[in-house]
Amino acid sequence: MEKIADIFQNKAPGKKAPAYQWQDLALQIINELGVPNFKRSSVFKICKEHERNFVEKCFDDTKELAEGDRWKYFFKLATNKNKK
Repeated sequence: MEKIADIFQNKAPGKKAPAYQWQDLALQIINELGVPNFKRSSVFKICKEHERNFVEKCFDDTKELAEGDRWKYFFKLATNKNKK
């Protein structure tokens, strides 16, 4: 039989699941749009501060309309809400 200490030492480190749904959405946007490292925190901020429906609409519009650096178009759509 194994000792308890051996069980804890052999435990493979796993990734933590996001605590909130907006974090999961932000990770999905980062992966699909190829957001660079220096802009990732901005994606999390957008997902946290805005309604999920708005963020998903921006994300869907970006996937349909944007070419090239799609993440820039996503930020353009997300920041235009504040100007209206």
